[in-house]
Amino acid sequence: MPLYEKRTYQVEIGQMPQVLALEEEIWAVLQAEDFAGHLVGYFVSDTGPLHQLIHIWRFEDDAERRDFWRRIYASEAFMAVASRVRPLLSSQEVQLMTGTAFGPTP
Repeated sequence: MPLYEKRTYQVEIGQMPQVLALEEEIWAVLQAEDFAGHLVGYFVSDTGPLHQLIHIWRFEDDAERRDFWRRIYASEAFMAVASRVRPLLSSQEVQLMTGTAFGPTP
């Protein structure tokens, strides 16, 4: 059963435009280095806790997930942009989820 990883980043107030511009650069790196296939989508909170950037990723299992993050953190191009995003964030939460036996999944 696929494993979904939800990454929620709390963006410092007023920094979302800059974060989104940098995430666009990260998206280009993900595509260029063939990492984009696991990304379900990027989202920005509109209700509830505000100023959040959310990524959802899909993996076949935890071993694939861990290998993915090991490889992406080894990417100099990815880390060059990610290091510019980090000062604009106040926290990060990672949640692993599995689908149910019923209902749609991405």
